[in-house]
Amino acid sequence: MISSVGRVPPPRRQRRPGIRQAIGRDLGVDLGTANTVIVARGRGVVLTQPSFVAVDTQDQTYIAMGAEAKEMLGRVPPTIEVIRPMRGGVISDFDATQAMLRDFLQRVHRRKRLVKPRVIVCVPSGVTSVEQRAVEEAVIEVGARKAVIVAEPLAAAVGAGLPVEGTRGCMVVDVGGGTTEVAVFVRGAIVVGRSTRVGGDDLDLAVQAHLRKHHGLQVGERTAERIKCVLGSAARRPEPMVGEVVGRDVVDGRPRRAAVSDEDLREGMSEPVHAIVDGVRAVFELMPPELTRDVLATGIVLTGGTALLAGLAERIGEETGVEVRVDAEPLSCVARGAGELLERL
Repeated sequence: MISSVGRVPPPRRQRRPGIRQAIGRDLGVDLGTANTVIVARGRGVVLTQPSFVAVDTQDQTYIAMGAEAKEMLGRVPPTIEVIRPMRGGVISDFDATQAMLRDFLQRVHRRKRLVKPRVIVCVPSGVTSVEQRAVEEAVIEVGARKAVIVAEPLAAAVGAGLPVEGTRGCMVVDVGGGTTEVAVFVRGAIVVGRSTRVGGDDLDLAVQAHLRKHHGLQVGERTAERIKCVLGSAARRPEPMVGEVVGRDVVDGRPRRAAVSDEDLREGMSEPVHAIVDGVRAVFELMPPELTRDVLATGIVLTGGTALLAGLAERIGEETGVEVRVDAEPLSCVARGAGELLERL
């Protein structure tokens, strides 16, 4: 059974737990480009894993999922390929996504033979009907008895504790690995929103391209991510930073070290940062004046793993003139929101 949620469901009357709830637990899944987070009803977050799959190309078998697969990235023979089955917030490899979901769900729902769980899956608000159907089918195929699709910004707003069901507008910006979701809510529904396929992955690619062009160094995907987390920023830091980057020389292929400053790296990451900020500003251009007044009073909540990028909240605040706060646990915010919505299924 497949359904979708376009707005916050009304609160459900509390009932005594039946045999289904006692044996099996409903699950909420933030199926992200960079990470997959799963919450179980009544238990909170039960799994956080990178969205990676390792494939043996000789016999087309899946040999590792999640963190184990990510550790293999750039360290495996040619017969093993490490892939990311989610790109831009949507499924790019259906079979690998199924295998990854099956593995993750079995880790947290071991009694699947007795009762199949209902599963809420959070996807970007800008996905097409075909892309949404692919997610639904993947969840049903791995053993869910019901799949409910929820827009990521809705789950993020609920997880952040925003008064989405109120009469005053509130705004959330969810910056993940593959997409940036911006939405304004009134009475539990998205009034104005925008989904842009730019996120943390684009920042990693920008780091790689900048180091190759300006420092003659080639670094891998995992190294670029670490550099972004340590030195990367979207606005000027209070104190300058300089870090040592180890990579392969693009000319002779030998290992080499280079000193890279945060200012230098910020320049290299400027294009995707501009795209993220422009996505937020575009929503203000579409917003009715009354909602603009509401958002100015309530502020913007920043969620998603890329919300942890130094200076991003300050940069968005400067560009919009609105106070921006980062959720206390931005990486799990969407999944926590899915957990809240599970209570209302």
